[in-house]
Amino acid sequence: MTSVVSPINLNALRTAFGERLQERVRMANYTTAHVGGEADAMLIVHTAEELETTVRQLWDLDAPYYVIGAGSNLLVAESGIRAVIIVNRARTIKVDAHHEPPTVWAESGTNLGTISRQIALRGLSGLEWGATVPGTLGGAVFGNAGAHGGDMAGNLVLAEILHRQLGRVDWSVDQMEYAYRSSILKRQPGNSIILAARLKLGHDTPEAIQNRMNDFSVRRRQTQPPGASLGSMFKNPTGDYAGRLIEAAGLKSTRIGGAEISSVHANFFINLGEATANDIGKLIALAQATVQEKFGVLLDLEIELLGDWSSHNVERSHHGG
Repeated sequence: MTSVVSPINLNALRTAFGERLQERVRMANYTTAHVGGEADAMLIVHTAEELETTVRQLWDLDAPYYVIGAGSNLLVAESGIRAVIIVNRARTIKVDAHHEPPTVWAESGTNLGTISRQIALRGLSGLEWGATVPGTLGGAVFGNAGAHGGDMAGNLVLAEILHRQLGRVDWSVDQMEYAYRSSILKRQPGNSIILAARLKLGHDTPEAIQNRMNDFSVRRRQTQPPGASLGSMFKNPTGDYAGRLIEAAGLKSTRIGGAEISSVHANFFINLGEATANDIGKLIALAQATVQEKFGVLLDLEIELLGDWSSHNVERSHHGG
């Protein structure tokens, strides 16, 4: 398989990054569904400054790249991906409880649940909804993540962004132009990355906050299946639910290879242990085609597809999200 990243470009990457550069890395080890082919190259960053420097170097080399955090909501093609994967492990958290409203600042590789639990111990509320979200702050800001009636649009004060044309800038929540599971950054990919963000909080007793987080955790366990998955596969159509439509189409518990549309919640596709990205891709195509045929609704992916999916009959996001 010939890589689009030519030997000359790979040599340039080796020169620029030295021993930091990993090559031919299997993405199944970096995604929550535990599937996916090889990435041509990988770089791991540990601070927002290192993330900024790395992306600027890749821009100078004109090298294609993707930034990932926890690898949730991410499906990499079995044929792999011809780009540099940046694994974002920038995880510094700083809490400001001395001003009103209180805020928390964190680097974009920080797990959202970790932030929620740390501020809860200080009697700071407002992020209880994020305690069960498996992804990173950067991914949450990028995709307007939400759960249990809350979302990033309701918490964000500003996002620190590295923009290819504008340089390093701070964007307010209004500038993010949030929509359901979408932002201006998600609708215009490739021009910018999220370095860090500041979120607004409230006050409550640690006990009350923890009780709400416990309730959300119980609700998640009752309604969402265990096992390796990508999280919610499709966005909910206006006035309806993707899981309800897939179940009504008779697809609950459908298996292809080692992947299954969950019997617990039909908007979750589970890796039963030996699934491939192709298995999940076939289930996605089946769900989209069947639901459209039966109900006239084309399900819009909430997950991100990386790599070449042109031969899989999968409809990528069709609302710019």
